[in-house]
Amino acid sequence: MRVIFMGSPEFSVPALRALHAAHEVVCVYAQPPKPAHRGQRETPCPVHLAALELGLPVRTPARVRRDAAEHAAFAALAADVAVVAAYGLILPPAMLEAPRLGCINIHASLLPRWRGAAPIHAAVLAGDAQSGITIMRMEEGLDTGPMLLREAMALHPRITTPELHDALSAMGADLILRGLAEQPIATPQPEAGATYAAKLSKADGLLDWREPAAGLERRVRAMNPWPGAFFPLGPDNIRVLDAMAAPGTGAPGQQLSPGLIACGEGALRLLRLQRPGRAAMEADAFLRGTALPAQL
Repeated sequence: MRVIFMGSPEFSVPALRALHAAHEVVCVYAQPPKPAHRGQRETPCPVHLAALELGLPVRTPARVRRDAAEHAAFAALAADVAVVAAYGLILPPAMLEAPRLGCINIHASLLPRWRGAAPIHAAVLAGDAQSGITIMRMEEGLDTGPMLLREAMALHPRITTPELHDALSAMGADLILRGLAEQPIATPQPEAGATYAAKLSKADGLLDWREPAAGLERRVRAMNPWPGAFFPLGPDNIRVLDAMAAPGTGAPGQQLSPGLIACGEGALRLLRLQRPGRAAMEADAFLRGTALPAQL
């Protein structure tokens, strides 16, 4: 099958590799290189780098919605299908309809739950008991297209975003191959139970001690590694890399004992911390060098 692959982050790379091994990938679309690392050098995204390694042609348009020339180039590839996995750009009808079998998305949730940009973070933050992959046929709406395949996995109570990311990335690579082989009949998504996972910002990592400790523990696990959970201490934001809800009663933000912070309900035990520009440390070691105030 002639396949166009469209993706950008590390999550999408296993699917690209799987498709390359099983089908003819005629072109890869990825986000343009962006400044990164020291010196802010222009750096290709992970999918771009993987495509170069595999010897595949790559296109990196900054925009595609109103670019007639890009629409024509896309159609000229004469693909049977386009597979999209966290590409990062919204596709217009001219591109959605160009491949013979349309555009198919690998979405990292059990749709209709967690449509949108950050479904993995959202599942961890909400404390969902399960997550999974949905293979769906794309339409103009945001993750509203009919479903071709779904596969679920149970989530353990302390799962982190990186753990779920890696598991779903591998699951997506397997499931897209099955979808292309079986070409199942598409099933409309139910609207009941639809939720949205908005794009994250740095502010999503702020720990608000007025919230229940269980929710703050989930926030720590959900926001690792980006945007990172944190609380302000003087001029710095202290990153919380690991924490656990614990019994405790006090005013929100009160330090009940070293590293145990009272919350709106219960308390949060800080387990691993990091000051900007410094190495991450176990909380006991961190607190020997940096005493937290009685009230955060």
